Amino acid sequence: MRVYLTVILCFSFAFSADRISSRNFATRSEVIARHGMAATSQPLATQIALDILKKGGSAVDAAIAANAALGLMEPTGNGIGGDLFAIVWDANSQKLYGLNASGRSPKSLTLAYFKENGFKKIPSHGPLPVSVPGCVDGWFELHKRFGKLKMQVILAPAIRYAREGFPVSELISYYWGRSVPFLKKYPNFEKI
Repeated sequence: MRVYLTVILCFSFAFSADRISSRNFATRSEVIARHGMAATSQPLATQIALDILKKGGSAVDAAIAANAALGLMEPTGNGIGGDLFAIVWDANSQKLYGLNASGRSPKSLTLAYFKENGFKKIPSHGPLPVSVPGCVDGWFELHKRFGKLKMQVILAPAIRYAREGFPVSELISYYWGRSVPFLKKYPNFEKI
């Protein structure tokens, strides 16, 4: 019996695949929906977007809600301190809209400043590579044109998670841990 079970398990592992209609080792299942869908790298942010759609929000409302949550839950790649880029298809007007809500550099931070101070490239860390954030302004620009729900409804889930807490993902925990040696160079970070 033990040999028989071992043979079955070996064959099961040797010929396993995610599903026959797609590539082997696909990491996500196909999703089909009738009235809308959302996808993010963070399950809680995806659920927030779906909840906004269920409340009658537009796709832009859902995207803003998800982006606000991602800024909290995945601050290494998103957030109110960053930029926002959007491409929106308006089915009513049959037009495609684009928004570049990237921040600008401070007025006095010019190319001449970098050259005068011996920089051959913009540093990857510290205050010099930071631009004026454009994300929040981008939310309001998008909402003005394409939003349905009030911003207080759209942002409420992210605010709730900020107050009550949320589980930190394994990936974000890894990135935070990897940053500790760098942050120790700046004593004021330790106070935070």
